[in-house]
Amino acid sequence: MKLLRYGPAGQEKPGLLDAEGRIRDLSAVVPDIAGEALTPAGIARLKGIDPASLPVVAGNPRLGPCVGSVGKFICIGLNYSDHAAESGLAVPPEPVIFMKPTSAIVGPNDNVEIPRGSEKTDWEVELGVVIGKAAKYITEAEAYDHIAGYCVVNDVSERAFQIERSGQWVKGKGHDTFGPIGPWLVTRDEVPDPQDLHMWLEVDGHRYQDGSTKTMVYQVPFLVSYLSQFMSLQPGDIITTGTPPGVGMGQKPPKYLKAGQTIRLGIEKLGEQAQKTVQA
Repeated sequence: MKLLRYGPAGQEKPGLLDAEGRIRDLSAVVPDIAGEALTPAGIARLKGIDPASLPVVAGNPRLGPCVGSVGKFICIGLNYSDHAAESGLAVPPEPVIFMKPTSAIVGPNDNVEIPRGSEKTDWEVELGVVIGKAAKYITEAEAYDHIAGYCVVNDVSERAFQIERSGQWVKGKGHDTFGPIGPWLVTRDEVPDPQDLHMWLEVDGHRYQDGSTKTMVYQVPFLVSYLSQFMSLQPGDIITTGTPPGVGMGQKPPKYLKAGQTIRLGIEKLGEQAQKTVQA
């Protein structure tokens, strides 16, 4: 099942994508793709609905972030062995954890802002994991039971703010629009192996990232379990799990985004995003 949110920013309605690629309105069934709707009981209820019984949404509405009311947007750094190598950095002995503010979240095809004073805005296609059941001190064996599904994330990053301005990474990760998510949340049953997904990203038609979740160092069940040792995870929390090689910082010479460009990215089974860059 592919769950989504559509409509103007801040006024999104819940929906699902049917087998013919049409958006069906879920407004009469759930208030949002958030919270209770993402729990095992909530997902089971939605699975029990015949999509043909739901109204078809006319036209081509804007797609909003595929999850509403996100509580935590948790990120894992340097989690692909080949990306760590291109960055000239060692694979960390434990996962690197940082957070993006939820104000960075936008729809999958919304504009991405180049921050004022930025010289090194970069791209990162990532697998997002959406929590569906509260998790605290869980084991790896239990982890999948706590996942509602997966989505595409672009972990947009300003490298000078992140690396050269001292302090924590969040300065380079938290700008408005730096967290496009979607186009939809694909429920866990449709992704039997999240560690075998092709992922890619292009800027102005040139493919820079062309990798696979196979090269993830710390894999999805480990990450969910690991994070639950340090904080409780709640339905609707998003974990974005790192990026394969091909980021702008890793090019020789490095290449960074500027206003007026087009970013396209996608992950097998999870759909595609497309953003225009604009000056903040």
